[in-house]
Amino acid sequence: MKVNLAYGRTGLWCHLPDGTDCLEPTFVPGIREEASALLGALRSPIGSPPLAELVSPGDTVAIVHTDITRPTPNDRILPVVLKEIEQAGVKRKDILLLNGLGTHRPQTQEELRRMLGNEIVDSYRCLQHNGRDEANLISLGVTKLGHPVRINRFYDEADKRILTGFIEPHCAAGYSGGPKAVLPSLAGAESVQTNHGYDMIGHPKATWGITEGNPIWEEMLEVALRTHPTFLLNVTLNNCREITGIFAGDLLAAHQAGCAFVRDHAMVKVDAPYDIVVTTNCGYPLDINLYQAIKGVSVASRIVKVGGSIIIAAACEEGIPSPSGFLDVLLWGGSPKGVLDLVARPGFSHPEQWESQLQAMIQSSADVYVYSDGLRDDEIKQALLIPCRSIEQTIQALIDKYGPQARIGAIPQGPQTIPCLEPVN
Repeated sequence: MKVNLAYGRTGLWCHLPDGTDCLEPTFVPGIREEASALLGALRSPIGSPPLAELVSPGDTVAIVHTDITRPTPNDRILPVVLKEIEQAGVKRKDILLLNGLGTHRPQTQEELRRMLGNEIVDSYRCLQHNGRDEANLISLGVTKLGHPVRINRFYDEADKRILTGFIEPHCAAGYSGGPKAVLPSLAGAESVQTNHGYDMIGHPKATWGITEGNPIWEEMLEVALRTHPTFLLNVTLNNCREITGIFAGDLLAAHQAGCAFVRDHAMVKVDAPYDIVVTTNCGYPLDINLYQAIKGVSVASRIVKVGGSIIIAAACEEGIPSPSGFLDVLLWGGSPKGVLDLVARPGFSHPEQWESQLQAMIQSSADVYVYSDGLRDDEIKQALLIPCRSIEQTIQALIDKYGPQARIGAIPQGPQTIPCLEPVN
C-alpha cells in the first residue's frame, strides 16, 4: 500500500506492506470564510465579553504569537485581531507583537515576514522573547510546586494581554495552546527548565491528551492565570493547514473547548500493539529539527510492543540542531540508560534535557530508526538513534527479524493523531 507521510515541506510517498494499519485523525474540512469566522469568534467568545469590550483607547496591548516551530497561521489570525482592537480605539503605536520563543532560537527578519506578513512587520512593534536576558524578565515568585517563575517584562507591563496559538495533542503538556503561550513561551529559561524537569517529564500523566492531574500543564495554567491574560484566541488545523475550529475567550474555558474538539477527532483506538510503527512529526515546521521530531517518536511509543521498532520520517532541515542542549545530554549519557541515569542525578540540570529524557525513556523498550534528508548517518548515530535510508528496506529487515506475522502500524500525520490502546470514551 502507498502512503503519503507528512514529511518536510513536500511530504514523502512510501510503500508499506499490505495489511499495514494506517492510523489517522478524522479529517475535518477547513472553514471556508476564515476571516469572518475569526471575527465572529472574537465578538461571540467563550466565557468572556467580546474582545472589543475588553480594550479601550489608551490601553497598551501585548499580543503573543507562536514561533517558527509551530504551524499557527499567524498571518491569517493576527490581522483580524489587530483590526478589531484598533476599531475599539487602541492606537497602533500602543500594540506590541511578541514572539513566544520560550528557549528556541530567535527568528530572522525574513522568517518573521513569512510568519506574520510584511504589513504587520512594517507597521507594528515586533519583539522576540529572550528567556536568558535578565533585563527582559520579571519575577512572579514561585509556583505551588516551589518552582521559581519569571516572565517577559513587556508582556507583564501591558495593560491588556492577548494570547494566540493553535491546539494539537502534546507529548508532555497534554495539548498545546492555552497556557503554553505564557509558560514556556514567555518564561525565563530556568522556569522552562523546572517545568520540564526530570520528575515532571517522568510523571505518568505528563503525556498526550491529559491535562487534569498533569503537573506540567497544571503549572503552566497556574502561571498563565497569575498574569491575568485578557483574552485567548486558539485555532485547530487539519493536515492541509486549514483552520478547522476557532476557540476564543476566557483562557481556561476556550482552551478546554478546543481540547475537547481535538480529542474527538485525534484519538484513534488500537486493539493491540505493533511490532513496527512508522511515524512522522507532521512535516514542516514541526519536523524542522530532530529535537522537535522526538514528539513524533513519542506518539508511536504509545502503541509499539516492548522490543519493537519505531521508524520516524522527519526532514530535519535545521539538523539536530547544533549547538543543542538536547544533543549534549545524549552525548554525555552515551546510551539510553546512561541518559536516564544522568538526568536523574540530584542537582543535574541542562537546557533541553527533557527531550533527551523522553527519547531515552522510549528507547528503554523499543529501537528507534530515523529517516531524514537533513541528517547524516553519523549525526543520527551521535544522537543514539539508528539511521534509515530506505523505509521500505528497513521494514523488510524488521519483518525478517520479527517474522512474517509482524504487526505494522503507520501514523502518517504524527502528533495530530493520538493512538490509544485502551477504549476511548
